[in-house]
Amino acid sequence: MILIIKPWLFYLLSNPPRGMALFPFVLLKYSKDKQNLVVLNHEKIHLRQQLELGILPFYVLYLANYLVNRFLYSCHDQAYRNICFEREAYCHESDLSYLQNRKFGSFWQYLTK
Repeated sequence: MILIIKPWLFYLLSNPPRGMALFPFVLLKYSKDKQNLVVLNHEKIHLRQQLELGILPFYVLYLANYLVNRFLYSCHDQAYRNICFEREAYCHESDLSYLQNRKFGSFWQYLTK
C-alpha cells in the first residue's frame, strides 16, 4: 500500500528521503512519486528485504549497519548510502525486473562490498 505523507513530516529527519518503506507501507513525500517507477522499485526492494529478515531484525541490522558506517565515514550521507540494504536498493532501483530475478538474501553481499 502506498501512502502520501505530508512533506513537513519528512523534514523531521535531518536529510529527508523522497520515500520510505515501513512494512507493509511505502510512504512517499510527494504524490507525483506514485508514478515514479524508480522510487517505487527502490522502496519495494526494501519491503522484500524486510520480509526476508523479519521486520524487527531488519530495523536492528539497518541501524547497526548505519552506526558502524557512521564511525567509518565522516558524514551522515556516506554512512546512509553504505548501509547494505541501501546499497542493494540503489544499485538495482532502475532495474524494474530485479525483484522478479532477485535471489533470497541478496543484501548480504552488499555488507562487505
